[in-house]
Amino acid sequence: MAVNKKIAFIGAGSMAEAMISGLITNKLAVPEQIIAANRMNTNRLLELKERYGIDIAASASDAVRKAEILILAMKPKDAEDALYAIRDSIGEQHLIISVLAGISTDHISRLLQSDAPVIRAMPNTSAAIGYSATGLAAGKYAEDHDLKQAEELFNCIGTTTCLKEESLHAVTGLAGSGPAYVYYLVEAMHQAASSLDLSESEARDLIAQTLLGAAHMLKMSGDHPRLLRQKVTSPGGTTEAGIQMLDQFQVKEAIESCVKRAAQRSEELGSLYTPPSAEGIV
Repeated sequence: MAVNKKIAFIGAGSMAEAMISGLITNKLAVPEQIIAANRMNTNRLLELKERYGIDIAASASDAVRKAEILILAMKPKDAEDALYAIRDSIGEQHLIISVLAGISTDHISRLLQSDAPVIRAMPNTSAAIGYSATGLAAGKYAEDHDLKQAEELFNCIGTTTCLKEESLHAVTGLAGSGPAYVYYLVEAMHQAASSLDLSESEARDLIAQTLLGAAHMLKMSGDHPRLLRQKVTSPGGTTEAGIQMLDQFQVKEAIESCVKRAAQRSEELGSLYTPPSAEGIV
């Protein structure tokens, strides 16, 4: 379903571009509906205008006044200044969607001094090719139709999962950072392939297709990953020999610790960008 509202992106980085591309490619919005603003990089805005035909604004407040849906896509460290700059332009007609890691919807509402609905989203970098796994959570002023609108926007760059806001730290550790863990695994597989005299192109094609096939099996079969692994692992075979090395080096425990630490870091960043003095501000 097409969005019939003007959409403003406050921040013009890679995630903003991924969403802009997805919205236009999937015909959820036309370029004339989209406006972008950022703090100082005019060249970046001109690049997006040239590439997608969108509108650009001289300031974030100008963009806000022209739009009904606001996507907060600046760096978390710049959020406080950016929200102060636009809060006088926020009205009841606005739906605010934040992709700011670690920053709560309550804190955004406090900084804006507004009860406009806020939806918090945690996409990942696979949004650039339409395969993001995005977690969505509604703030206290958001209603079901606001969350539905956010789902429609993020479904254009992948899949969405709606959950409680306190679960977004876990989503950050699992799906937000998850592509990097996969690439880390691929780096190791590439190194192994090289030592076994496979060329770079041969290894790349084999690994990419192996990951793609495994992902499709996981999604389409409905089987637990343990069962899928067991189906591949014949007693005394090559896969079992490889798995034994993973167990010897405690790779499963390392990955579990990795996800938990990333989720913990999300909480730490949330505390960093939400100072105690902010509590109680109305």
